[in-house]
Amino acid sequence: MAAVGIGGVFFRAENPDALTEWYRVHLGVGVEGQFHWDTEAGPMVFMPFKKTTDYWPEAKQWMINFRVSDLDGLIASLQAAGIDVKTDPAWNSPEVGRFARISDPEGNQVELWEPPAE
Repeated sequence: MAAVGIGGVFFRAENPDALTEWYRVHLGVGVEGQFHWDTEAGPMVFMPFKKTTDYWPEAKQWMINFRVSDLDGLIASLQAAGIDVKTDPAWNSPEVGRFARISDPEGNQVELWEPPAE
């Protein structure tokens, strides 16, 4: 038997309730009053990085990447909510897609990925 997908992402938080609400409000992750959400099918990368990576802050053990369907619209929504959004054209490619990065209220790096149109 092989794994067929990610069943969940679990991590420690100073204020789990507030962080859960932040992810629900700003990224649509989860449904109010529930701990799960049904995701759209698509590719998912599982890739450990070297301990010395500088791809996200050294003080953090993990980074999560969310697949999005309208990166520009999400960026506008996040910025309107006062959330700092970082973009870099060097992160993007026609083969892989477009990326942006934000940090949640506890300083965890969150990468937003819009795959290329098929």
